[in-house]
Amino acid sequence: MVEIADTAVVRRSSVGDGTGKRAQSAACSPYGIAFTPLVEIPAGEWRALAERAVEPNGHYLPAWELAVNASARGRTGVSALSAWGEAPPAQGGEVRLIGLLPVVSMWRDCKIPLPALVSASPYGTLCTPLLDRDIAAEAARRLMAEGRAKGAHALILRDVSLDDAAMRAFTEVMRQDGLRPRLLRSHFRACLDASHDADDLLRDALGGKKLKELRRQRNRLAEHGAVRFDVARTKDTIAAGIEIFLALEASGWKGKRGTALGQDEGDAGFIRRATRELADTGQCEIVTLHAGNTPVAAAIVLRHQDRAFYFKLGIDERFAKFSPGVQLTLDLTRHLCADVVLSTADSTASAGHPMIDPIWRGRLKIGDVLIPLRRNDPVVSLIHAAMTTHRLVRELARYLVRFIRGR
Repeated sequence: MVEIADTAVVRRSSVGDGTGKRAQSAACSPYGIAFTPLVEIPAGEWRALAERAVEPNGHYLPAWELAVNASARGRTGVSALSAWGEAPPAQGGEVRLIGLLPVVSMWRDCKIPLPALVSASPYGTLCTPLLDRDIAAEAARRLMAEGRAKGAHALILRDVSLDDAAMRAFTEVMRQDGLRPRLLRSHFRACLDASHDADDLLRDALGGKKLKELRRQRNRLAEHGAVRFDVARTKDTIAAGIEIFLALEASGWKGKRGTALGQDEGDAGFIRRATRELADTGQCEIVTLHAGNTPVAAAIVLRHQDRAFYFKLGIDERFAKFSPGVQLTLDLTRHLCADVVLSTADSTASAGHPMIDPIWRGRLKIGDVLIPLRRNDPVVSLIHAAMTTHRLVRELARYLVRFIRGR
């Protein structure tokens, strides 16, 4: 079996003008079936769907994902599964985009030549599809039908929130069709309940002794200049803030390993474009901790609906003994809890992260899910077995790398 997506654009047709027809500029699969390049999804429809999404995902906002798709290393040229349907009569009944999932083939994702589509990596750790809250189950059903029509036997949703509304919509559709999801892996990661008082949360999480030690470190940091926490929101301040972030990230261990965003032209282009465009809609902030005129830590925060996403953190390791990343996170916690719009902040961190887990004590259940598209399909069992083997091999490789580095 061969890859089922990713070749040249072959046709164009007219789009959503109220007639019930939808736009599609498509790439052809080896089965002769057309795929829609992500760039051909009408941006206005995409933005409107994001506003109506039943589950927020800052990494699948159009300004972010299109910037990733344009230049981020190894993440360009993505296709899309899209679902179109009629709005409820009370909302005019017009045809609109009701579901969207950026995808790549299983071959591109993990070099396994089986007919499955995998949610595309958005340079983040959340791939929850965008589903219209008014008709979430129907949107999920139509995304599955679109994948089936393209020759896929399964969808593999990576890094999705397992207990939230979007996954419940897919599960309900599968139940009605006599299908069941297959969980490939899961873990818990830190999140913040931003509806509570920040100082109460921090006291409960860290305890008086640890907070006293952090205040001592902050006072020592203040010997290098007054400590202040800045939040960049406008296009100009975010443009300046992203350069501070890139410099800090490259100055640390990521720079030594060559994995800092600013060390690759495509990655740097993506993050500059994405943060600048999200500033226009108030969906990005860059937070920075200064000691005098010296930035000692900076982070990128995305916002979608009532949720924030703590994307990346960079610190000046010359100040490591003062815990600048933790100090920034404490200020960020107070900043997020003071915002009446926000209910939750997703750390987007790995399971058991040593910095964020002790501070943000809420937990999100995240996992990879295989969604079969046909009943009693033996190919799905092959896909499942291949994915399980692939995960075990990767885990073994990571263990060996950690073992060798630790010697």
